[in-house]
Amino acid sequence: MANWGISSGSKSTESVTVGFRIPYYTHWGQSLLVCGSEPVLGSWNVKKGVLLAPSHHGDELIWRGSITVPSGYTSEYSYYVVDDGRNVLRWEMGEKRRLVLPEGVKDGDVVELYDLWQTGSDTLPFTSAFKDVIFRRSASLGIERPLVVRQNNLDEIDSVLIHFRICCPSIEEDTAVYVIGSCSKLGQWKIQNGVKLSHGGDSVWHADCVPLSPSLTIFYTYKYCTYGKAENISLEIGSQRELSLESSKSQPRYIFLSDGMFRAMPWRGAGVAIPMFSVRSEEDVGVGEFLDLKLLVDWAVESGFHLVQLLPINDTSVHGMWWDSYPYSSLSVFALHPLYLRLDALSKNIPNDIKHDILKAKEELDKKDVDYEATMAAKLSIAKKIFSLEKNSVLNSSTFQKFFSENEEWLKPYAAFCFLRDFFETSDHSQWGRFSQFSKEKLDKLVSIESLHYDIICFHYYIQFHLHLQLSEAAGYAREKGVVLKGDLPIGVDRNSVDTWVYPNLFRMNTATGAPPDYFDKNGQNWGFPTYNWEEMSKDNYAWWRARLTQMAKYFTAYRIDHILGFFRIWELPEHAMTGLVGKFRPSIPLSQEELEREGIWDFNRLSNPYVRQELLQEKFGESWPFIASNFFNEYEKHHYEFKEDCRTEKKIAAKLKSFVQRSLLEDENKIRRNLFDLLQNIVLIRDPEDAKKFYPRFNLEDTTSFMDLDDHSKNVLKRLYYDYYFHRQDNLWRQNALKTLPVLLNCSDMLACGEDLGLIPSCVHPVMQELGLVGLRIQRMPSEPDLEFGIPSQYSYMTVCAPSCHDCSTLRAWWEEDEERRRRFFKNVVGSDKLPPSKCVPDVAYFVLRQHVEAPSMWAIFPLQDLLVLKGEYMTRPATEETINDPTNPKHYWRYRAHVTLEALMKDRDLISTIKNLIRGSGRSHPHLVEANTSSSRETGNTTTEKKLVSGEALTAQLKGAPQRESLVVS
Repeated sequence: MANWGISSGSKSTESVTVGFRIPYYTHWGQSLLVCGSEPVLGSWNVKKGVLLAPSHHGDELIWRGSITVPSGYTSEYSYYVVDDGRNVLRWEMGEKRRLVLPEGVKDGDVVELYDLWQTGSDTLPFTSAFKDVIFRRSASLGIERPLVVRQNNLDEIDSVLIHFRICCPSIEEDTAVYVIGSCSKLGQWKIQNGVKLSHGGDSVWHADCVPLSPSLTIFYTYKYCTYGKAENISLEIGSQRELSLESSKSQPRYIFLSDGMFRAMPWRGAGVAIPMFSVRSEEDVGVGEFLDLKLLVDWAVESGFHLVQLLPINDTSVHGMWWDSYPYSSLSVFALHPLYLRLDALSKNIPNDIKHDILKAKEELDKKDVDYEATMAAKLSIAKKIFSLEKNSVLNSSTFQKFFSENEEWLKPYAAFCFLRDFFETSDHSQWGRFSQFSKEKLDKLVSIESLHYDIICFHYYIQFHLHLQLSEAAGYAREKGVVLKGDLPIGVDRNSVDTWVYPNLFRMNTATGAPPDYFDKNGQNWGFPTYNWEEMSKDNYAWWRARLTQMAKYFTAYRIDHILGFFRIWELPEHAMTGLVGKFRPSIPLSQEELEREGIWDFNRLSNPYVRQELLQEKFGESWPFIASNFFNEYEKHHYEFKEDCRTEKKIAAKLKSFVQRSLLEDENKIRRNLFDLLQNIVLIRDPEDAKKFYPRFNLEDTTSFMDLDDHSKNVLKRLYYDYYFHRQDNLWRQNALKTLPVLLNCSDMLACGEDLGLIPSCVHPVMQELGLVGLRIQRMPSEPDLEFGIPSQYSYMTVCAPSCHDCSTLRAWWEEDEERRRRFFKNVVGSDKLPPSKCVPDVAYFVLRQHVEAPSMWAIFPLQDLLVLKGEYMTRPATEETINDPTNPKHYWRYRAHVTLEALMKDRDLISTIKNLIRGSGRSHPHLVEANTSSSRETGNTTTEKKLVSGEALTAQLKGAPQRESLVVS
């Protein structure tokens, strides 16, 4: 954050001219404007801000403007890109800038601010992932001098005070920052004569240089550098910075240079990804537990990883069975999952009989995969026994009381919901009688200390309290070890959840969320979550989202935004759909009936109703077609059929088929259901259920026989409108939608945000993510470039996470072994070999792929644990297909994979640790300092900038002559 100040004891004068100067390239019809907190800057009303004027300065487009203010003036301000009507098109990210002009500046003086546009990527070093974890030692440096500009002797009529300011978030202890340059005041490129900067806090370094006289020269070049305790100098990369001074009456007396970030080689790190339930240790009971994270962090540090990534860890106990293993279907977006509780950490005074129960459960549940139901039952049963012994001491403790007061807004409804779920034996709150409708009065009675079931309510408090303590302990441990703990923010919540019960107005309960056909599923996906009512959410400035992210930030320093495309537009399906094919984007600009009629399209019933002809029934059902036709269809004209009223949705078809199967009237229920769904989906247009004159093109409409039977004119028109709907007309709408919602997430916590941007990517997505400083995701087998089969990691942009696989696809080993022809193409086109590739993913293959990723320019290279274990043959005894976390094509997939090796065993495997460590270090990626301390030779963390011992200015001059052209780097 820019924070300018002038301090002096001089007498106050009348007025000062403050000038704004910022380089920025705009498009035609765009302008730059400065707006701030004071009336002269518009009082944060952009319409009343100060419009800047452009002028070309070499290759740059410079925007300037000025205001006249009294001395002693203070204000916050920021820059905006606006159109001719002063409508905001873009704004700066990060903290507001601050200008402070105390007494001391003479009447008529000119103070000019030389600013640089603050992008989203400029804010990354100030996220908790970097500030509190990776660069935590830099962040703890003391303030040497507050961020004010001291008044200096400016008696010379043409002298100018220059205030230099630079952000250096990764400075090591006992390292100084200098500015050196071409003039004598800046040392003529000799550091011993340069200007040493002082630390002003928040990783900002600053210094004054007085006086610089434009009568001596009108052009200065300079750079920043660091000087370490080992007498090593590191000069910032890129072209020389420039400052031009003009000898004229309008020349400012004070120039404040806000020079942005110290331009070092971009910081790059590596991480390991594994679901919490997949972790295996010698201490856990049936499943990975929060306290296992401490051992996982130790292994990550030893191996050189700066990050541990998890899947969602919220409570998913909706059905009371293994379906609840799906971690993205939250019962509550605030409550933690009881599955991850460490039982023997609940108390220091556990009786021997309960200890025996824990030991027995540990032995019985130590299986190849997670037994979700048995593990949940065992943990809750044992936890209840411990709770009954110590509930009074825990619930009356100051620690619990503090936890309760900070969390009661969500904790009370959660506990009440769990009680009602168990009492009514269903999470479907529409079946709860008078409790179906939530109210504060009903809640207070449910959780009252006077209620007969108060112990049950308190048990849920107790479990959440201990989960909080255990996860907090693990999270704090990760921070201390320099490891970022990365969580996962699911795109939806379960239809039968605490959140839909308490806040039904925030959800469109008659709809479902999913994804259109893509790499994961050619038929699309239906996740079943209700879509969000963004209009309602905006009324309280998205308070539910802000609370959700604030809660998450208690434990995590980074997070993955699941299906970030949903914040641009969501694939919305009717609640009665079971598959994900026949949906529409929300929001989106539909095809109007008037628009279609202008194009000669008239028969809307023909296009929007299932197109079923006799030959289709015969083709799909063979000899059984008469039975199917008589039970599911009406023949409304010869050889043309329509679905019966009780079969006009997918859920109705499934229910009717189930009754036939129970009566043994059908043999292959799945095949018949699939064929009936195909016929139900055999449409060209989807009619809007809320406006019959609006239509949406059915995804992949050209694949339908309904489309194939149309005349050529209709085909051509519909193909053109289809392309327009999906790939053109929505871009501005979706961009505006994302810019309303995503900044809310980013501004309510200081976690590092990464977006899962896989699937059908609109053209507006990546520019918006870049603008907001969101880190994207790149999976090699799912390239975003349409002409590539395999992504090229060496060409990934810096603002990405790269990975060879993820939880939603097969592991590297399974992918390699499942398709021989694809394996050959990869070996030829990526490895560059015409030889026959090995049929198994041997360690050499894994090493090649992993090395591609660690050497990529991406900020993060994050590897699923399964892909790392392939580096050693002894960990490949299990069938590769059993290591897959999720099958997106199966909505009832059992999420149960457990690592077949314990963390304790991994800690002892020095060969694997050494292989991974060397792989990471050889790529130039950063690694935690504790790893460095255990090695015989110390290495600079995460910075491959050339460092040379300073002997004279000539060494620097040589570096400067060979300096590369200016680059845009985001994290130093």
